[in-house]
Amino acid sequence: MSKFILGIDLGTTSVKAVLLAAGCRTVAAGHSEPTAAELSDDSGIKAKEQDPGLIINAVNRCLAQLPGDKLQHVSRIGLTGQMHGVLLWKAKSGCDWSNGNYFTPRDTSQLVTWQDGRCSSDFLSSLPKPESHLGVSTGFGCATIFWYMKHRPQFLEDFSVAGTIQDYVVSMLCGLDSCVTTPQNAASWGFFNTASSQWNENILKTAGFPVRLLPRCVPPGALVGQTRSDWHGIPAGTPVGAALGDFQCSVYSCMSSPADAVLNISTSAQLTFAMPADFTPPNSPQLGSSISYFPYFDSSYLAVAAALNGGNALATFVETLTAWMKELGVEPRDSCLYEKLIGSALNQESSDLMVSPTILGERHAPLCLGQVTNISASNLSLGHVFRALCRGVVSNIASMMPVEHLQRAGVRRLVGSGNALARNEVLRQEVERAFPLQVVYGQNADSAVGVAMALCDRL
Repeated sequence: MSKFILGIDLGTTSVKAVLLAAGCRTVAAGHSEPTAAELSDDSGIKAKEQDPGLIINAVNRCLAQLPGDKLQHVSRIGLTGQMHGVLLWKAKSGCDWSNGNYFTPRDTSQLVTWQDGRCSSDFLSSLPKPESHLGVSTGFGCATIFWYMKHRPQFLEDFSVAGTIQDYVVSMLCGLDSCVTTPQNAASWGFFNTASSQWNENILKTAGFPVRLLPRCVPPGALVGQTRSDWHGIPAGTPVGAALGDFQCSVYSCMSSPADAVLNISTSAQLTFAMPADFTPPNSPQLGSSISYFPYFDSSYLAVAAALNGGNALATFVETLTAWMKELGVEPRDSCLYEKLIGSALNQESSDLMVSPTILGERHAPLCLGQVTNISASNLSLGHVFRALCRGVVSNIASMMPVEHLQRAGVRRLVGSGNALARNEVLRQEVERAFPLQVVYGQNADSAVGVAMALCDRL
């Protein structure tokens, strides 16, 4: 029987698992499950949290749908998922294996996600300056822990370990008493120096930060342990890799040449290309810059324009439209609305309506919120509005990394990925208008596939 690598992506809205044939990098099986883990926020602090129990339930449902005969021959397990966010747990009692075939969370916090907005600009400006080329924004793990230090210090005393949701799953699978991560996840928290691969411990200690919570860092592709028990038919003792960032894994799955750039539009949006092997990032954050440099594989970096506003801006519009219709006594279905909106916009080839959909701001310009301009009596149809909204999502990411920047870097091809692009022809049309490059759409632009490929390539 062939050997397989299991790749799991713990996303913002769903969990996906794939089995990759170890010798040929062919996807042998895959399944996805929605998490429905979002928690309502009535606190007034702009919190964005998810229930880790519901996320792990989705993992268990997902694996239960994969072929049992193949799971028995998994040779390695790779995890990826949401960067920036933070989950806290008690090291020795973070989960319960009493069901035998799988674990359930225990003694954990809620997952504070990358979308969390509780750290205001004033709060962030009060934090010490990091010794890193990457700044700190709301939703970043270290910023969230600083917020708890100020507003709920007792809360932190209940936990001994912190990590991303994917770091947590690795720890539980291997029965680790500590948390192990990679620079891909650590850098997304802030206060991490990618050149030395070290946390800014002296800076954090001086500020009273509980450095005991910080994960230990190992290189991407490293194995950190073995499964402590049989897990959905995967034998105990199966090697597990340190968790990777979902963005890097998505890029890894579809970037096949240094001349490629990858545009991902799903919940948020990212545009990226690989920097030369000898690239060294600046010593300090470039305030106001829309381009960041994320650690990738083998000590290399990606140039990244990471927009907070992507498919979520379209979803907000649909949710708002649905709420208005309900107020008028109509009960629509979201999926039906998307189809009709896309159809209306396809019939409206252009629009002079201007929509800037930055309803969440952007990390380099947090106070620059959305706008609608150039409104006239002739451009208020649904076709006009949705066409302009899709163009605005693409224009926003294009303004953060203009096509001229890509061309100077030697980029000749744009690989499009992400659910929003895959399902929305209007978005694809606007991408092709904004970027006069060869545009292709990656069949395997997939974080679960990417993490499995990364482990396969490092066997």
